[in-house]
Amino acid sequence: MDTIASLFSFITTPVSWVIVQFHSVYGALFGPDTGWAWGLSIVSLVILIRICLIPLFVKQIKSTRAMQTLQPEMKKIQERYKNDKQRQSEEMMKLYKETGTNPLSSCLPILAQSPFFFALYHVLNSIATGDTIGVINQSLLQSAQKAHIVGAPLAAKFTDSASKVEALGASLTDVRVVTAIMIVLMSASQFFTQRQLMTKNVDTTVKTPFMQQQKMLMYVFPVMFAVFGINFPVGVLVYWLTTNVWTMGQQMYVIHNNPTPGSKAQASYLDRLTKHVAQHDKVSKRRDRAIVKAIVAKGRDRNEFERKFINGLSKAGLAAQPDGTVIKSDAAATAQAEDGTPTTAGGTPKRQQPKRQSKSQRQHGGVKAAGETDEPKTSLTKSDEPEDAKPAAAAKKGGAKPAGGARSKAQSGQRKGPQRPKSPSKK
Repeated sequence: MDTIASLFSFITTPVSWVIVQFHSVYGALFGPDTGWAWGLSIVSLVILIRICLIPLFVKQIKSTRAMQTLQPEMKKIQERYKNDKQRQSEEMMKLYKETGTNPLSSCLPILAQSPFFFALYHVLNSIATGDTIGVINQSLLQSAQKAHIVGAPLAAKFTDSASKVEALGASLTDVRVVTAIMIVLMSASQFFTQRQLMTKNVDTTVKTPFMQQQKMLMYVFPVMFAVFGINFPVGVLVYWLTTNVWTMGQQMYVIHNNPTPGSKAQASYLDRLTKHVAQHDKVSKRRDRAIVKAIVAKGRDRNEFERKFINGLSKAGLAAQPDGTVIKSDAAATAQAEDGTPTTAGGTPKRQQPKRQSKSQRQHGGVKAAGETDEPKTSLTKSDEPEDAKPAAAAKKGGAKPAGGARSKAQSGQRKGPQRPKSPSKK
């Protein structure tokens, strides 16, 4: 570890300068020789570095999303060349090159802060050995050696001997208890961060090597921190625990507000967004409008959660627009006139479907019209003439009496009017 740290000695001067500047501020509040002054200086160094790394974190998110978008294509390559691993790897690299994605982009924040991590390790190791380094002179060195965090010196390690720990003004038990607790917290925070990513913000419908890689890292990183943590000074443990907590909080924010399509986090996000939009009839935030715009642009390529979101808006009488806004749909704009007649948004009466009649109603001449009563009619019309007058009138018009035995009325169940002659039966 000392050899690796010496490779980054060129950055120890800027790191030590930043720590000294923060120490001058916190020293005035808590005292220059206290663990609070030096510990908070290291925490502030972490926060400053992580703020500077936010652009890399954004690039990491975009790269991860691009990798997840390629998962269906990657699965096809897997199935096509499942018996030829070399050809499979070549096709994967070709796909990465064509789409401009890089699987290693997800490790950019870790790789970018590694020089600062090793530079801090080199600074704290020099404090433990009593050597001045960077802008830390002899007086600052003595002040840092006196600083204790919960009874453990800033430069002490879990593997230090009792004599070395006593020289720093502490007991071996205090150092090992404090470092063990910090190592456990550091490993647990790393495991929770990776598990949160795998269980909530990953589209698990497609299995790819990328998914297996992320699942492996979920278990490998905490073990690595636990193994190497016993060789880290207390100050470095403070640094790494702080950066893990920062990463966990940063990831929780991203998962809550900008989840991966197809993940459980997206289902929860769209459910919250549906309720908010249905309540306020609009998309308030610019970030939400961008997500709605992307969902509308997908068309038939929407996943299950996105289709459910669009259907939820329709049930609420809203329609998502290509620009990410929502408007009231025609079905939701249905109003009622003063007399209770349903009308559309334009004010025209809403067309109503006729009521379906039952079989008995059809046989008895249909349902009576609205307003029709069973009272006898007072006026006689042409159709109200007595039935006995009809045959006589017909006979007078035709000039002959109807033949005997012929019926003037059609038999029950026989169709009125001229009948089609029956075809002769074949003998």
